[in-house]
Amino acid sequence: MPNIKSAIKRVKTNEKRNAHNATVKSTMRTAVKKVEAAITNNDASVAKETLLDAASKLDKAAAKGLIHKNAAARKKSRLMKKIGSLNA
Repeated sequence: MPNIKSAIKRVKTNEKRNAHNATVKSTMRTAVKKVEAAITNNDASVAKETLLDAASKLDKAAAKGLIHKNAAARKKSRLMKKIGSLNA
């Protein structure tokens, strides 16, 4: 444990941010899994609805620096491609 006051504060803020980032990442992953589950069930309408939510969560995570912006774009692209093949 640090002795210097600023270092103590830094540890506290790091713990807070770590917890918040973990929840944001978790909700993002859950949203993506919901889309993938809808795709495996061949439910196009539910997949499209959940895709909007997942895309939003991916964009927010990328904006906050939790994942790289290209990673978010790649995940969205792959999900959209899967939904497109579901309709065909």
